Amino acid sequence: MDYVVYVIVRIVQVLLYIVDIAMLVRAVLSLFMLSDDNPLAMLAYSITEPFIMPIRALFDKLGWFEGVPIDMPFLITCMIIMTASMLL
Repeated sequence: MDYVVYVIVRIVQVLLYIVDIAMLVRAVLSLFMLSDDNPLAMLAYSITEPFIMPIRALFDKLGWFEGVPIDMPFLITCMIIMTASMLL
């Protein structure tokens, strides 16, 4: 039983690491003027957006951080993913 839990935890850690790297790639690519059909940008967007969208929807619903020039849902999602990685 302990081995099964260990394998599940390791799989979740690897998936969180992949999402963390994709978040970093997305942040770096946002600094450059890339076209919408760039394959790397599309890959980073498709990996990270399912994690960012619920936070973004919650902030929009509650009206938090309106008018702030920083993408706060992105930052909060990064912190949640990093915290989850450290707790595992």
